[in-house]
Amino acid sequence: MLDKIKDLEARRTTMSLGGGEKRLQRHREKGKLTARERIAHLLDPNSFVEMDIFMKHRCVDLGMEDTEAPGEGIVTGYGTIDGRLVYVASQDFTVLGGSLGEAHAKKMVKVMDLAVRNGAPMICINDSGGARIQEGVDALNGYGDIFYRNTLASGVIPQISVIMGPCAGGAVYSPALTDFVFMTDGGSQMFITGPQVIKAVTGEDVSMEDLGGASVHNTTSGVAHFMAANDQDCLDQVRRLVSFLPANNLDEAPLNYTEDPVDRTQDGLLELIPAEPNRGYDARELIAQIVDDGDFLEVQPFYAQNIVVGFARMNGQTVGVIANQPKVIAGSLDINGSDKAARFIRFCDAFNIPLVTFVDTPGYLPGVGQEYGGIIRHGAKMLYAYSEATVPKITVIVRKAYGGAYLAMCSRALGADAVYAFPSAEIAVMGPDGAANILFKDEIAAADNPVEFRKQKIAEYREKFANPYVAASRGMVDDVIDPRDTRRSIINALESNATKRESRPSKKHGNIPV
Repeated sequence: MLDKIKDLEARRTTMSLGGGEKRLQRHREKGKLTARERIAHLLDPNSFVEMDIFMKHRCVDLGMEDTEAPGEGIVTGYGTIDGRLVYVASQDFTVLGGSLGEAHAKKMVKVMDLAVRNGAPMICINDSGGARIQEGVDALNGYGDIFYRNTLASGVIPQISVIMGPCAGGAVYSPALTDFVFMTDGGSQMFITGPQVIKAVTGEDVSMEDLGGASVHNTTSGVAHFMAANDQDCLDQVRRLVSFLPANNLDEAPLNYTEDPVDRTQDGLLELIPAEPNRGYDARELIAQIVDDGDFLEVQPFYAQNIVVGFARMNGQTVGVIANQPKVIAGSLDINGSDKAARFIRFCDAFNIPLVTFVDTPGYLPGVGQEYGGIIRHGAKMLYAYSEATVPKITVIVRKAYGGAYLAMCSRALGADAVYAFPSAEIAVMGPDGAANILFKDEIAAADNPVEFRKQKIAEYREKFANPYVAASRGMVDDVIDPRDTRRSIINALESNATKRESRPSKKHGNIPV
């Protein structure tokens, strides 16, 4: 038996070395961690339990019959983050470039199935050259098996993709189907067709980084949600995200003890919100003053910056925060911002995370480009997402709330459970300037002094309609509050709605305007 145990240990050592010491060293020289080092950094110390280390491919074509692929180019198993169970898969680029073949996919599929059955988050670290060409349709079928399970797991367990190397062709669709995508700056790329194919087909000359690097996908395409400086920073960010999330859709997010008082006042808000309605401020500062210990994990901070979304805690409870950003295009809603917010809202609703919305928007962004790009369809996604959500929904109208954008930012009509407004709130069909131009067009034209007459009418409209009290008199606003009491008001509303139950018409699923 001892001889067999020694043989086992030798085999395990060989498999754990992946592509061998030389390839592992070349990988490290690029500033990257190896597949197993990434798992070790991500999980709690000594918590990782590896699965299927001895799995082998059965391909005999194109020289593969003599090719060893230790671990099949992927390390799979489970462990803990802050003591909570997670399942992981980490592709090993030192083994055939981390390429995906039949056995590689089977290892991935098995761990995904276990994650769903046991109700734990699934984290996949991607570093692969794509499908293993030698295995042909078997490799393609493997991708299909993964995509199918990504879809079945959606809304059941959190799915996180971590891109730490190339991710090309069909491989990119698995991350696109997951909830959050992390990328390392300068060390990861995602694209359907690479630079060489693009050059051959369209004549465009582009580098891998310019085509699908972390900066591109975090700022322009919106495919990625987080960008990190290196592997270690990226994995630390993943751990932080997981700390906010429940393990599954039947679980609750972990409570986090805080010494931040519920009734803490926010005197700084009196200075932060400008008296002049056309002056901007940073919505992140508003959020930081209200949430527990000022701790806010922003999601997609570099994309569609006119709207801010992310996770925070209120009295220890995880909440999803959505806020217009007045310092970027005045907080107007546009195509990208609507997509960003709608997807975040739907994630929070799927995992029972209450929504807290801060409203300060003059409306939808006007322009031919927006209309041609389908702002009607994209803007409707926010209406759909908020209306569909059955989690507690708390809305605070900070300043401007005009027209359809007022509705889209979780108004009472879309099912908000509590709506508060600052005294500075302006709730109306449109802004006073635009309203005066329409309502008093003829009078302004006929006035002796059109400029002064227009100013007078703007002031009259603002006094009569652009305030929170008309909406409050109709029950569309529950209370007009002192901004300094915002934290206490939100926490009280969250606690009073903690046992919320809401049934909806029976249906297979809705048809969101994608």
